[in-house]
Amino acid sequence: MSARSHTPPHSSTTGGVQTRLPWWGLALPALAFVTLFVLILNPTDAQAAAGEPAITQLLQHLQALVAR
Repeated sequence: MSARSHTPPHSSTTGGVQTRLPWWGLALPALAFVTLFVLILNPTDAQAAAGEPAITQLLQHLQALVAR
C-alpha cells in the first residue's frame, strides 16, 4: 500500500515565508564593520600599527592574491 503524502499549500495563498532575524544578527556584523572601518581610517589607534597605512597593505595583499 502506498501512503498519501501531504503537500503544503502554495506560498501565494499563505502570504509567503516570513523569517525573523534576531537583533544581534544585524547588530554584531554592523559593529564589527564599523570597528574595522575606524581602524583603517586611523591606524595609529591600533596597538600593532606599522609605519605603512593599512590601505596600502590591503591593496598589496589584494594584488598578491590576484597575481596568483
